[in-house]
Amino acid sequence: MALRLRQIRQRKALSQQDLAQRAGVGEATISRIEQGRVRPRPSTLRKLAAALGVAPEELTEDNKLAAG
Repeated sequence: MALRLRQIRQRKALSQQDLAQRAGVGEATISRIEQGRVRPRPSTLRKLAAALGVAPEELTEDNKLAAG
């Protein structure tokens, strides 16, 4: 989750602050998730996914991108 969130956020050229504002969560929350210190609640996961324009499943570690 942590790495996927960071990768997608950076690919969209968003700072942690930008994503936090778009998702309506605290910047510290984004930081803690990206550091692997916490796992987001399902509601937070949905907010992050919506703010990034991706499906929530794309943020989970269980979802592996196909090599391309």
